[in-house]
Amino acid sequence: MSIEHQGASSPESTNRHPEAPVAHTRKTFLENLSERITSTRPTRWVRFGIVSIIFLLWVVWMGNPWLGLVWFLLFDIYITQFIPWAWWKKSRNKTTRSVMAWVDAIVYALVLVYFIFAFIGQNYQIPSSSLEKSLLVGDYLWVNKTVYGPRVPQTPLHFPLAQHTLPVVNTKSYIENPQLSYHRLPGLRSIERGDIVVFNYPQGDTVATKIQNPDYYQIVDELKKRGVADPKAYIASNPDQFGEVIWRPVDRRENYVKRAIGLPGERLRIKDDIIYINGKAIAEPSEVQFNYVIPVKGRISDEKWESIGVRRDDFGNGPITNEYTGEQLYDVPLTVAAKTIVEKWPEVTGPLVKEAASGYYDLGGVFPLGNKYGWTRPDMGEFWIPKRGSTLHLTLDNLPIYRRCIETYEGNELKVQDGKIYINGTPTEYYTFKMDYYWMMGDNRDRSADSRYWGFVPEDHIVGSPVFVLVSLDDQKGFFDGKIRFERILNDANPDKTSALW
Repeated sequence: MSIEHQGASSPESTNRHPEAPVAHTRKTFLENLSERITSTRPTRWVRFGIVSIIFLLWVVWMGNPWLGLVWFLLFDIYITQFIPWAWWKKSRNKTTRSVMAWVDAIVYALVLVYFIFAFIGQNYQIPSSSLEKSLLVGDYLWVNKTVYGPRVPQTPLHFPLAQHTLPVVNTKSYIENPQLSYHRLPGLRSIERGDIVVFNYPQGDTVATKIQNPDYYQIVDELKKRGVADPKAYIASNPDQFGEVIWRPVDRRENYVKRAIGLPGERLRIKDDIIYINGKAIAEPSEVQFNYVIPVKGRISDEKWESIGVRRDDFGNGPITNEYTGEQLYDVPLTVAAKTIVEKWPEVTGPLVKEAASGYYDLGGVFPLGNKYGWTRPDMGEFWIPKRGSTLHLTLDNLPIYRRCIETYEGNELKVQDGKIYINGTPTEYYTFKMDYYWMMGDNRDRSADSRYWGFVPEDHIVGSPVFVLVSLDDQKGFFDGKIRFERILNDANPDKTSALW
């Protein structure tokens, strides 16, 4: 075989070898970005535009330009999609696609609810009769948070549909850390006297989980009265009776609803159930009511009581009998109008008498705990309501009124030593308050656990003001017996105010 023949190649052998693959040019990031932007459907641009406007308005409202960086994340979600947010849509597994579709919808809904509840408003159920007849037990309210300015969540990691405890599993609905400092966004106006206000319960910071009403501090006070040397240690050592003792952040404490009576900087006094602000008696809400002892002969029918708006819980199964005199009595809360009607009933045998402060429905020790001043539910004060930036001359005499504000709500270390007051280790006679405080009371005066029992409400506890009744359910009736109060649906939830919106 010749050398020429060995080195030669036939046309057939040449055709059998494939050509080398052509190298593709890798797109730059800018080219990829441009392609993704130009290929985005117009409908997605419209949705992105709407979301961007809402988001940027929220950033301006928050007053924090750094939050604007999140806009780039929204841009990727709606337009560029470099991050595979919807990876599950391309899955070959039908179950994966189905499950993830539900997860995606639920997460989207929860995020939306989180922001609405945090910054716009939220629903709230009336749990007790403390504001009867203005608001009824079973009223479900829409609470407007923009009226006083929404409070930025202090506990950002929480489940938006539960205040502090997850139902069924009975565990915390929030993660305590991180805790953000108090910050309130601009609102439409400040709290005014007569506003119905939703707020976090001020004494709800420490909770004995098995006994939450009365609260932890009232339990401690009662144990002191019974001679227990160290009530807090006693509670901690009896978990079967009191449960675990836990701490709750401000915005995860129980929600309460009351009427604003005293405002920051005012002087308040209660004498014979009449409220005086700066020395002048104020007008009562139209539906305010007090407990009356009513002497009767025989039982008054349920229909009669219900015709004037008295709950079955209040009139009970019949009159009680005075064990000393044998007299039959009812003890019920009545408005002025209802009292006028009851006085004319034939079953009533004598004048209606206001229940004494130590009556059956006394709710325990009044503010401040320890009863240093001998105050009672219908007779308190006079005292000054703290105002942000105002300075108070502190004395050992007035310290019990303001100690919790200084120590607990405003985070100072306070102690009394050798007859002197020390704040953060420094002896002082004056203190300048960092927050505004409010005095809240229920319209059902003798059956309302309010500021008369636990004192001032700090501004960082304010949630909002109810606007209207979403739905109203009578907890004492069945669905076929008038449970739904149709006449209350969409009613004004702040009836003594011109508007809860401004």
